[in-house]
Amino acid sequence: MATFEQGAAIPELKVTPDRFLPVRYAGASGDFNPIHTDKEYATMVGLPSTILHGLWSMAQVARAVTDAAGGPANIESLEVQFRGMGFPEKEITVSGTVREAGEVATLDVVAEQDGKQIIRNAVATVKNG
Repeated sequence: MATFEQGAAIPELKVTPDRFLPVRYAGASGDFNPIHTDKEYATMVGLPSTILHGLWSMAQVARAVTDAAGGPANIESLEVQFRGMGFPEKEITVSGTVREAGEVATLDVVAEQDGKQIIRNAVATVKNG
């Protein structure tokens, strides 16, 4: 279990999804919406390209929080807001700070790609100790 102090940063997580990740994630999740796997379809409906699954992006936030907390057993809760599109082959950075540090710590977390927040206002509560 990790020890958190108010105002401290959690370790950043940097990940670059490869171009085939949306296809693999579609198979794993059962979400075969073509905006994730078919560039021609995605552009036809007005997107710049295929986009990452929002839940995959959320999983990266959960991964960063899990790493910071010292394992999944130390996570009390996680809430996120999906606020932007993520794209394959571009690095995503997950970062956060400790808002409160009592017996349970509250972390504010964001996931950014190309300077844009794709997940923001994420709040995690973790055991502190």
